[in-house]
Amino acid sequence: MNFDNSHEAKEGANEKGTPLGVLYLGICERERTYWQTILLSSPKLGLDVHVDQLQSLPQATTMAESICRALRDGALEGEHAPALTIKDSIDAPLGFDVFAHVLAQLSSHILAGKSQSRGLVLVAFTRSPSFYVDLLKERGLEVNSSRKWIQILDCYSDPHGWKDRIMGQGKVDDATKEASGVSRLCKDVKDMDKLCSLAIELGKDLLGEGKGRFSFALDSVNEMLRYASVHSVARVLSDLRSHDLASCVFWLLHSDLLEDKVAAVFDYMSSMVASLESAIPASNGLRISLENLSLTEQNFRRAKFSVRFKRRNGRVRLMSEEVSIERSGITFSSVSTDGGTMGGSLLPKVQFNLQLSEKEQMDRAKVVLPFEHQGNGEPIEIYDGRRSLADKNNEAAGTMQMKDSSKGEIIYLRDSDDEMPDSDEDPDDDLDI
Repeated sequence: MNFDNSHEAKEGANEKGTPLGVLYLGICERERTYWQTILLSSPKLGLDVHVDQLQSLPQATTMAESICRALRDGALEGEHAPALTIKDSIDAPLGFDVFAHVLAQLSSHILAGKSQSRGLVLVAFTRSPSFYVDLLKERGLEVNSSRKWIQILDCYSDPHGWKDRIMGQGKVDDATKEASGVSRLCKDVKDMDKLCSLAIELGKDLLGEGKGRFSFALDSVNEMLRYASVHSVARVLSDLRSHDLASCVFWLLHSDLLEDKVAAVFDYMSSMVASLESAIPASNGLRISLENLSLTEQNFRRAKFSVRFKRRNGRVRLMSEEVSIERSGITFSSVSTDGGTMGGSLLPKVQFNLQLSEKEQMDRAKVVLPFEHQGNGEPIEIYDGRRSLADKNNEAAGTMQMKDSSKGEIIYLRDSDDEMPDSDEDPDDDLDI
């Protein structure tokens, strides 16, 4: 819990005149409801909690914010860096919009010094460095600032080195003057080992002589698969994620262009998988109508955003919300599932029923638990080993006459009154340990 240093604890008096502390809290949304419930419902603490600032906080954290926070926090010591896969398809082609949003959010955290990462290496396959420079400038992020924080590995301008061969020894530079200061050309994208080495080298250049970590972003895994095998691309991503100086890695993937088993490889490597699905059900048949065209057009502006978090303890968290593209930018909003709860159900989808029927509940209620006294109209008496031997013998004889002889029972007779009860004995008292 983080306390707001701008406020000081004050002393006052409650209705009974008892001194109490006035506590101002500045906590994140994830802890807001918990601490508000605990503190406000505990008058014995003697705390007057001011929650005016807490009420003004947003009532929910979107999945996009959770993803950006996980990438911002980076890797723990001795563990691999968090990895994010962003998947889309032709039915919901908003993957690059989400990729650009995550890129801008992480960049803002790096510039503000709030991220574990001190720099970002962007491997660009589908767009030029100039495009990304303009994109970040539109988000209010200065690329050519006094602090060097981003490097772009240009795999787009001349991926095979053809332009360099045509122009001889001339320098090939399609980037603008502003982008050329933060980009480096890769002329052989087929060599995945060299590409990986260049990306790591650019990251180390961002750190300089200081200590820290840097992040990786790849704008298209599909383009990488055009030049290399699945094994080679997966090895590059694994090497980047497991590097000692890596803070986080995220990439974009068009799942409908790959086989399911290939897409599953990159899902397995990721600690987070963000999938974009069509928000409008596909129409049956191939008939084209104005209504179908209108629904298809909506898929270019709105989609279902499902996120799967794989936690360190092995558990998987599934959440979903809606993403929409507006003129002002991209927005994320929570949606209600069929069950009416935010974020969907956490119960796994299985072939059998996890709930009990009415008959099963009645049968379960009839089960006699071990060591549970059922009463049967008799007084409940528990022998504690402290009554006399004569009383016990008389009680045992009377019980045997009253009960049916066909039923078995265990009768315990203490040897003497000096014997300690079983519950007080130490079975290892005679051992010399």
